Amino acid sequence: MSDFDLSGRIVVVTGASRGIGWHAALALAEAGAHIVAIARTVGGLEELDDAIKAKGGSATLVPLDLRDYDALDRLGLSIWERWKKLDGFVANAGELGVITPVSHLEPKVFEQTMAVNVTANYRLIRSLEPLLLQSDAGRAVFVTSGAVQRCRPFWSAYSASKAALEALVKTWAGEVATTKLRVNLVDPGPMRTAMRAKAMPGEDAEKLPHPSELAPHILRLTAPSATEHGTHFSFPTGKTTQLLA
Repeated sequence: MSDFDLSGRIVVVTGASRGIGWHAALALAEAGAHIVAIARTVGGLEELDDAIKAKGGSATLVPLDLRDYDALDRLGLSIWERWKKLDGFVANAGELGVITPVSHLEPKVFEQTMAVNVTANYRLIRSLEPLLLQSDAGRAVFVTSGAVQRCRPFWSAYSASKAALEALVKTWAGEVATTKLRVNLVDPGPMRTAMRAKAMPGEDAEKLPHPSELAPHILRLTAPSATEHGTHFSFPTGKTTQLLA
């Protein structure tokens, strides 16, 4: 059982059909939150729903593509009509793009990577901020990457998109600093996910941390008791860095 009580709280989780999002959603539901689970893969969402119900929790499944920006606007309206508030937002969904030289990167791949990793999160912030501010303790957690600092050759689209996401989140955190809303970044590091397997074929995944190991940290930052704001938490090092002056 979790040490955090999220009973009666509503939390949106993107990329909830597998990996980090799936395990974060399950941990949040087990702590009592009602999960608004977003992903493109209906089967994965249904499996999550079964797992949440088995733990005694509840979820609302929202199959959609994050590049459907009109749907993201409607999401905020739907949450308002049903609950009048939102207590948590875990922005986990991400797009790897293609590992290739910058000069070989196809425009459509670059644009899709930016659309999912940056623009969709901007649109979700725009849609969900009024709801998060209605909560007595709104919390937003964004999953970033060490690729921002490393800028490894051939990873241009992913690195650039995550750097843009961090700039967006840091700016937003500064804007809401005087409210009850708390906004933070989490870097999972190398983790046993499908995205990692795609990026690093041949790597021994069994040597990597499992996504369930990150879930307690996402839960901690989503809980009403969380006091961190404008920080970057690195799971590999366990260190938290303050981003706001």
